[in-house]
Amino acid sequence: MNRADAIEALLPQTQCTRCGYAGCRPYAEAIARGQAEINQCPPGGAAVIGRLAALLARAPLPLNPANGTEGPPLIARIDEQACIGCAKCLPPCPVDAIIGARKHLHTVVAELCTGCELCIAPCPVDCITLVARAAPPAMPPPPEPAANRLRYAAHTARIERRARERAALLAARKRLAENGGPPGA
Repeated sequence: MNRADAIEALLPQTQCTRCGYAGCRPYAEAIARGQAEINQCPPGGAAVIGRLAALLARAPLPLNPANGTEGPPLIARIDEQACIGCAKCLPPCPVDAIIGARKHLHTVVAELCTGCELCIAPCPVDCITLVARAAPPAMPPPPEPAANRLRYAAHTARIERRARERAALLAARKRLAENGGPPGA
């Protein structure tokens, strides 16, 4: 296991970007290169900082307040009365924990939600809030980091595949337009 792998294995895999990186893996790589401090992960808090300090033989640091504050595990909750089915919350969810279709109610799969907060900003009607997992009704425990990492990889691969497919379609349409349109036109 290389150094970045060992660091990444200690991170909570919320993929929240509050560390200033696009996900847990880029943050782990930055720590391994000496380009980031070990105290930039609010979801991991003091426990993760302590484990990173032990792994890297460094002194623990307090959580950097510029990255946020430590708190209880959170989960997104969608107000069913306010949701308009715009689907703007779906793409930013790094682990595909929100399900729904355009013009239909969306919901959060509690067992998958990492509480990353990335779904809140794109919601045009502010129907998404974060609540503590301990809040009633009783919520399942947060998903395991390894499961989060796999879901994030699947999410990222799907987004990249769709981008490649769209680029290929646009290139084909451009070639068709440059060649005077479809045959027989």
